[in-house]
Amino acid sequence: MDEKLASHAMLRHFVATAFAFDKPDHLAVAVSGGGDSIALLHLMAEWAAEEKVRLEAVTVNHGLRPEAAQEARFAAEVAQRLKVKHTTLNWTGYKGEGNLQDAARRARYRLMADWAKVREISTIALAHTADDQAETFFMRLARTSGIDGLTGMQRRRVSDGITWVRPLLMQERFELRQYLRELREPWIDDPSNDDEAFERVKARRAMEELSKLGIDVHVVGRVMDHLSQVRSALDFATHDHALECVREDGGDLVIDRRRFTEAAPEVNRRLVAQALRWIASADYGPRGMKLQEFLSAMMRGRDATLHGVRLLGGKDTFRLTREHAAVAGVTATVGSLWDRRWIVEGVENKDFVIRALGEDGLLQLGERDKDAPSRETLAASPAVFDGNTLISAPLAGMGGASARLIHPKGGFFTALLSH
Repeated sequence: MDEKLASHAMLRHFVATAFAFDKPDHLAVAVSGGGDSIALLHLMAEWAAEEKVRLEAVTVNHGLRPEAAQEARFAAEVAQRLKVKHTTLNWTGYKGEGNLQDAARRARYRLMADWAKVREISTIALAHTADDQAETFFMRLARTSGIDGLTGMQRRRVSDGITWVRPLLMQERFELRQYLRELREPWIDDPSNDDEAFERVKARRAMEELSKLGIDVHVVGRVMDHLSQVRSALDFATHDHALECVREDGGDLVIDRRRFTEAAPEVNRRLVAQALRWIASADYGPRGMKLQEFLSAMMRGRDATLHGVRLLGGKDTFRLTREHAAVAGVTATVGSLWDRRWIVEGVENKDFVIRALGEDGLLQLGERDKDAPSRETLAASPAVFDGNTLISAPLAGMGGASARLIHPKGGFFTALLSH
C-alpha cells in the first residue's frame, strides 16, 4: 500500500475505533483552527458521512488575542466546505486574575458542554495528541502531582453530562500536519504556542532536550499507560474498601470509623477525595495539604470543612454532609435541578423557589422528629419557599414534597470507578 494511503488509513482507524462501542447519533468536534483540530475535523467529517452520523463543529473564541476572531472564521469556513454545521462560542469572562490558561480551559469546556446540551449532543471529540499527553505529564510532574495527575488525559471521559473523546491521543502532532499537507489543506498556528511564558511551551522545549536521552512522546506514553494500570488497581481497591465502610444517607456519606482506619493511607485518601467531590458535585476534588489536613481531622475525630463539605465527627462514624455556606445562594425553580444533584417533586405551585433550608427554615420547622437528620445536614438540604415562608422541607418530612438525588455521576460507589 502507498505510504500516504497507509497513513490516512491508520488515522481513519483511530477515529473509527474511538466510537466502535459507543456510536452516538449526534456528536460534535471541537475546532480551534490549528493543525490538530483541522485534521480531526477532516477525519470526523469523513467518518460521519460513512456512518450516517450527524456531526457539528464548535469553536470557542476566548477573545484574548486579536487573531482569535479570524481563526474562528477560518474554522467555520473549513467546516462549511466539509458540509459540517459550525458554531462559534464567545468567552468574555476573564477578569485578569489567576491562571489565564486554566481559566480559559475551564471556560472552554463549560461553554461547549452548555452548547451541546441545548443541541442534544452527547459527545464532543477533542484533538489532543500524544505530544499534548507528554507535555501534560511533564507539567504535572513539575507540580509534584500524584498518580492521578501523571496518568494524563483519558481517551474517554464523562464530565458535566458530556462524553469527551480524544480519538488521536496516540498520534503525534507531525503526523496530523503531514496528513493535512497531503490533502493540501492549510491550518493556522496559534502564536502563543511559541510563547515560553506559558508552562506548556516550556514543557515542549524540555522534551526536545530529553529526546537526546531517548525520552520521546512514545516512551512517556508507555510510562503513563503503566501508571494508568496502577491507578485502575487503586480505584478498584478504593471501591471495595468503600463497600465495607461507607453508606449513603440522604445525599450524605456516613463512614464507619473502625473499618475506615483498616485501609492503607493512599486508599483512604482517594476515598475521601472522591467523597468530597461527589457530595459537592464538583468536576475536581481537593488535593495537597488541605486534603491531608482534612484527613487528619477525621482521624482525630474533629469537625472540619473542605470543598463545600462538612465533616461531622462521631464516636463510631464520620458524617460528610454539604456545607450550608456553599449552597446558601443557590436557588432553582420547581422541577429543575438544585445544587446539581437534587430535584424536588410533589410541588404544584411553579412560583415557589427551591433553596437551602438554612437557619430561617430551621426556625420555622420548630420541633423535629428525633430520627430526622442533624441540624447541619438539614440546613444545607433543599427546601421549598414562598418568599420567606417555608412550604416544605423534604428531608425533615415536612410539607408533603419529596427530594430525589439525581447525581450527574450516579451513586457514590459507581462514581469511584468513573472519575
